[in-house]
Amino acid sequence: MRILKEKAALLVIDFQERIFTAIHQHEKIATSVPLLIEGLKVLGIPVIVTEQYVKGLGLTIPEIAEKIQGIERIEKTSFSCCDEPRFMMELASSGKEYVIITGVESHVCVLQTAIDLIQNGYHPIVVEDCISSRKPNDKLMAIERMRKEGVIITTYEAILFELLRYSGGETFKIISKLVK
Repeated sequence: MRILKEKAALLVIDFQERIFTAIHQHEKIATSVPLLIEGLKVLGIPVIVTEQYVKGLGLTIPEIAEKIQGIERIEKTSFSCCDEPRFMMELASSGKEYVIITGVESHVCVLQTAIDLIQNGYHPIVVEDCISSRKPNDKLMAIERMRKEGVIITTYEAILFELLRYSGGETFKIISKLVK
């Protein structure tokens, strides 16, 4: 199944201050996620952002907040984004069918959202090098479960070039520079 940029949206799940430093390989994630966001924005992909219980977990970390300026965040208390009516309304109104997912934690909010997206007729694409959990094994088990449920697993470089489709031109130059 080819993922088409005209039919794709990005979902950024819960990269928040009070949990982020406990996330396994958070330094790597703090580098790769902004690259993914920047590349997808260059490709014209709309972005939806959630924050889990802001009072307890804080706001989105600065490295990511910088890339999503002007995008209203959807606060939620449910683990699955699909259990938040505002998220489902925004996704439905976007008209997109492919949902590219980056977020934490892999085995909680990312996993439950991906499964629920399938149940709601969407195609979730989880970017493996842009998700994590506090414990590495939780991420591994989440990826295994997501694959069994039919979720597409990819990397940020792979999804950027798949959506780009062709070499040459200014957009190609920008994406190539981002991933190097």
